[in-house]
Amino acid sequence: MHRALIRSLAWTGLPFFYAVMALVVPFYMLCNHQGYISQYHFFRRRLRHSPLRSVVDVYANHFRFGQIIIDRFACYGGRRFKLIGDGDERFAALCDEPGGFMQIGTHVGNFELAGYMLSQEKKRIHAIVFGGEKSTVMENRMRLFARQNLRLILANGGIDHVFEMNRALADGDIVSINGDRIFGSQKTVAARILGAEAQLPLGPYILAALREVPVLCTFVMKETTDTYHLYVRELLLTPQQKALPPRRRAAALAQAYGDHLTDILRRYPHQWLNYYEFWGDN
Repeated sequence: MHRALIRSLAWTGLPFFYAVMALVVPFYMLCNHQGYISQYHFFRRRLRHSPLRSVVDVYANHFRFGQIIIDRFACYGGRRFKLIGDGDERFAALCDEPGGFMQIGTHVGNFELAGYMLSQEKKRIHAIVFGGEKSTVMENRMRLFARQNLRLILANGGIDHVFEMNRALADGDIVSINGDRIFGSQKTVAARILGAEAQLPLGPYILAALREVPVLCTFVMKETTDTYHLYVRELLLTPQQKALPPRRRAAALAQAYGDHLTDILRRYPHQWLNYYEFWGDN
């Protein structure tokens, strides 16, 4: 099915698939009831929307998610999207410096698309990805990422990827990892996002604190059929925060990330793609 979709996208316009998605979304919402409820809570509790508006928002969110998935497969078929940069000059500047740095992603928008469309040869990007994806997805990811000086590190539940991340930073490269989902880890750090406390995985933030490397967070948000907006923001600490012990520096970095995520979610609420009770207040 994946391969058929990729072939079809090579000769059929995106609007056609978007139209089909608009019809499929109501059935998906009925089948994925848990995801529907968590998104409803997001709009009602975090954004304070009315019950009726929240139901409409959930539909819009699922439709946007479907568009983003179709866009990923369109990339596999060779399609290119227009990318509007905002803050990406900081990424370029860090690539010119000798030391390594980290890039934190989030399950909002289309973070994966940045890896397909941002090309630089000065530093290699080591991207941490979940190892349980379908083979078709992984094959196409590796094929496209190989052109962009990007290497995948599979996280399969062990700790091998932690050693590889440390090695990459020591070599002056870039480590790219998502900073929002816990995936069952007991080691978390709290941050206030949209006015409420959420638990984030400690790993990315404690690694940055221990290695004292710059940290960027990147958001790739869909604007139109052919256009995405790239936001690059640096997680900055005050001189007082830099003097804190590593665990407290990690907490400060997590909160800086939470502040940027809050800003993005207020701008693009329909591109929040975490389909579970992220804030744990269900």
